[in-house]
Amino acid sequence: MSEVEAMRDVLRSLVNRDGPQPTLEETRAAYEAWGLSNPLPDGGTVTPTSLGGVAALTTQTPGARADAALLYLHGGGYAIGSASGHRHVCAHLAAQAGITGYAIDYRLAPEHPYPAAVEDAVAAYAALLAQGVAPSRIVIAGDSAGGGLTLATALAVRERGMPQPAGLFCISPWADLTQTGQSYRVCAERDLLVTKTALDAWTVLYAGERDPAQPLISPAFADYAGLAPILIHVGADEVLLSDSLKVAEAAGLANVPVELVIEKDMQHVWHFMLGMLTQARVSIAAAGAWMRARVG
Repeated sequence: MSEVEAMRDVLRSLVNRDGPQPTLEETRAAYEAWGLSNPLPDGGTVTPTSLGGVAALTTQTPGARADAALLYLHGGGYAIGSASGHRHVCAHLAAQAGITGYAIDYRLAPEHPYPAAVEDAVAAYAALLAQGVAPSRIVIAGDSAGGGLTLATALAVRERGMPQPAGLFCISPWADLTQTGQSYRVCAERDLLVTKTALDAWTVLYAGERDPAQPLISPAFADYAGLAPILIHVGADEVLLSDSLKVAEAAGLANVPVELVIEKDMQHVWHFMLGMLTQARVSIAAAGAWMRARVG
């Protein structure tokens, strides 16, 4: 069996689209366990910390620069996921970039809907600046909802007159919470992990009564003028493919450097499965090289 087929089998075993659906707490627990089952880089360490009052994990590997940082925002539809469950992605990316990683536990919906996640991410970024890390040596990155939050954080930073980071790396970003792109129909059967129905439900939890098309909720609709350079990774089989296309177009129209990588046969946030998938490790290495070049 190929690695791609093995990946698909794992995802089929995780998602039951026809039977009873788990509760939010059950989903949170299962997602956490899946993340913790993945390996850290050789010699990697994880240390609890706090950034601007936001709980976080510091990830370090031998030789990593202390004067350059990856601020990592985990995925999970703004309602599930954690820094610990994504520590392996943060640690491997930071290791490939040769910098220190910080994965934060921003507040989750429905207990803490928008704008809590954006406020926490901006607070963490401001804390890194206050610690003396130059903005030109910080990359903000995230997957899925964390990828959308990466963009929303950069937009909020711009609104507040703060300096932009060196770069923004978005993995399969959920950037359009109106779910209106063509990929939601075209890739509906190919995407084994994410459905429009589930995303619609996450949107209600996060946005509440607010218009989900607001740029800080759905950054696909934002003006990107003045934002940092952007790298986007997205799988060709994802319902979220349209979100990445919209972000890339918006960035390009604003004259922001943007690189869009559409990976054949890949599912949502394949980087998460780095323990079993060669392409995940290849993609992480490529993103690490991009980040290393950004921070100088």
